Amino acid sequence: MTDFETVGDNRAELDNDLIQAKLAHLKKLRMLGIDPYPAAVEINHNLREARELWSKRSSEEVDEIIVGGRIIATRNHGGMTFVDIVDGFDKLQLMIQKSKLGDRYDLWALFDLGDFVQVKGKLFLTKQDELTLNINDFKILCKTVRPLPDKWSGLEDTEIRYRERYADLIANPEVREKFILRSKAIQELRQILLEESFIEVETPILQSVAGGTSAKPFVTHYNAYNADVYLRIAPELYLKRLVIGGFDRVFEFAKNFRNEGVDYAHNPEFSELEFYVAYWDYYKLMEFTEKILRRVINKVVGKTEITFRGQTIDFEKPFVKISFRDSVLEATGIDISTMSEENLRREMKKIGLSPAPFADFGKLCDEIYKAKVRDKMIQPTFLIDHPIALSPLAKRKDNFSVRRFQLVVAGEIELCNAWSELNDPDEQQERFNQQVINRQKGDEEAHPDDSDYIKALEYGLPPTAGFGLGIDRLIMLMTDSPVLREVILFPYMRPKKESR
Repeated sequence: MTDFETVGDNRAELDNDLIQAKLAHLKKLRMLGIDPYPAAVEINHNLREARELWSKRSSEEVDEIIVGGRIIATRNHGGMTFVDIVDGFDKLQLMIQKSKLGDRYDLWALFDLGDFVQVKGKLFLTKQDELTLNINDFKILCKTVRPLPDKWSGLEDTEIRYRERYADLIANPEVREKFILRSKAIQELRQILLEESFIEVETPILQSVAGGTSAKPFVTHYNAYNADVYLRIAPELYLKRLVIGGFDRVFEFAKNFRNEGVDYAHNPEFSELEFYVAYWDYYKLMEFTEKILRRVINKVVGKTEITFRGQTIDFEKPFVKISFRDSVLEATGIDISTMSEENLRREMKKIGLSPAPFADFGKLCDEIYKAKVRDKMIQPTFLIDHPIALSPLAKRKDNFSVRRFQLVVAGEIELCNAWSELNDPDEQQERFNQQVINRQKGDEEAHPDDSDYIKALEYGLPPTAGFGLGIDRLIMLMTDSPVLREVILFPYMRPKKESR
């Protein structure tokens, strides 16, 4: 097996026999006056189109075609060589005959597994009924220096797979399929929203106030303005500014950044779909959530049942609804709606929890939920009506709770977060003030004050429902992947220590 970790950047130091053979072939091609990295390409069909041409032919006779791809296998039979190539669409067998190519046939000895070639010829079926291109002309498109990972049979070391995703994609076709599925899911989500008269927008990634949720941001410096700014933790406050400005239905596929820990369901850089709808509330939004998830999963997977970590998750049945207060009461016997912060801390210790010293009432409720409630929510479950202290941007329902829901799946994955938006500027300012106090007490994730957003609310935000869906988590569920990094093309990896 090729050890990518031991291959250095200086080619003079590459002692792998396969690499040295490839370098020798590269040198020989150049000595023969053949450009191993030509600029001109004459390919007129991809490999899938080539198969379609054959299936749609009107007679046995077919025109010459020019295709290209990466060599993944060769089989020599005296004066004849069979070669398998792949592109991003399909695989095709080539037949190279010395009797047809003459002296040029010997050039194939300089082509290695992994190289990209362009070939011209006619399609035919072998006696084994395998579609094959009988080539009469060819050229190198790209000479590769490093061998294919593990001779094309697979690259399994997850550290190398994530760090060198290009090698992973070459070696593991099933990985490519995950990202094709991801693309299809995003396009289907976009199509649904466009059909519902939403418009797609873009909001700032660099922000002067890191708002829209409770999270610790990344900080950077804007040299042109000599100002510290934050990578956005959510696009929410800017999207609601657009609703205030008259865009009743807006959405964004956003990259968000939260300076927090990494685990199977969290990555500091992640993808999210957020949308906002004027004149809807969170009940209407729950109906819409069921609709879009059923459609996307059915469209992409082919059914509304998926398997995740050995559990069958059914998105066809009506989603369960349970209030935050009732779920905690059911699991622990604690009625959080009647508790002071001091009493709640005392009750938490009785059930074996150690509440964080800086946590306010809302954070304490969240600790109980995550420790004692969430793992019981296997089928899609709307957890609704969260404590006010836990939801600084959501519209109040009563003296204890807000009009909010999270969609929890598989006992651990919080897939969606949504609420009826708080549109009273005075109450929003009060909520911000409390968040500032929480920050002063040590809560680094408390929401900052945002005077410009308050000013925007004073122009009037109509009754609005807002929704956020974790794209990475959705794809992780749909592909039964163990961690988010499996469905992120280039996850950030801890820098490697340089060898000396």
